[in-house]
Amino acid sequence: MSNTEAHPAQLRCGGEPGDDGFRAVEVLTARQVPLGGPRAMPVRRTLPQRARTLIGAWCFADHYGPDDVSVTGGMDVPPHPHTGLQTVSWLFSGEIEHRDSLGSHAFVRPGELNLMTGGHGISHSEVSTPGTTILHGVQLWVALPDEHRDAPRDFQHHVPAPVPLKGGSARVFLGTLAGDTSPVRTFTPLLGAELSVEPGATLSLDVDPDFEHGLLVDTGDIRLNGTALEPAQMGYAAPGRAVLTVVNDGPRTARLVLLGGPPFGEEIVMWWNFIARSTEEITQARQDWMEGRRFGEVKGYDGDPLPAPVLPNVPLKPRGNRS
Repeated sequence: MSNTEAHPAQLRCGGEPGDDGFRAVEVLTARQVPLGGPRAMPVRRTLPQRARTLIGAWCFADHYGPDDVSVTGGMDVPPHPHTGLQTVSWLFSGEIEHRDSLGSHAFVRPGELNLMTGGHGISHSEVSTPGTTILHGVQLWVALPDEHRDAPRDFQHHVPAPVPLKGGSARVFLGTLAGDTSPVRTFTPLLGAELSVEPGATLSLDVDPDFEHGLLVDTGDIRLNGTALEPAQMGYAAPGRAVLTVVNDGPRTARLVLLGGPPFGEEIVMWWNFIARSTEEITQARQDWMEGRRFGEVKGYDGDPLPAPVLPNVPLKPRGNRS
């Protein structure tokens, strides 16, 4: 998915983590951003934001739907570039057609992971299929560490089986949780899972205490380690916890996305669809995209590539996670 903001901010994110200890869960509230399409399908962006720009290597989280495509026009994101990251596509309902410059032609379907690596440079398009009536899911980005940020293009697909839990279930699409491990390759330790929590149930999840975690609420009235969370909010839990306690106080089954990883410990610069280490690298990536170099061609999309926004003429403002 592209960051389609007309004036995307340049962000300097990350750095060495602070001593978070066992502070209370931090509540992150999303902001609404229009995403392409003739009538601009809205998405809720939880990462990055001023309060927190990274959770592990997770650096971008868009949450969208349930979206009636007859009203919004659905998703139609023309070919656009990425550097220095992996994209993680996960749907709850609907279907999206994916094409990229590696030559991949795949479909994103509910409960199936599509992960694309665009280290040195890749381009792709995303279009909801004609049979889709309701589109609902998340699009996530993972920052690549410095030693792998020029990794070659790659595309992986995985269908995780549901893991039964006392009071719910999990689908582990990245990393390890509840005894299940995803085979999908990443460049830093990560956790990504969809959780289902039954009404009135409590899940006690054993997690890596070296990880920080973010719990994104899709549906349900949730408490994470005692802190209340509403739909479209994310609860952040700092490293040091070996157990996360998730309670569903609502009358219906709750659906959540759990993200985790060790604090990234590197500083990155994000602008538009690029992750780099300096403004100069961002400028070069933009120029390469506009001049048809480096990112390859997406074949099969009926339309023109997405032009890059104009770079701002302002100094880069460092932003990092609060300690």
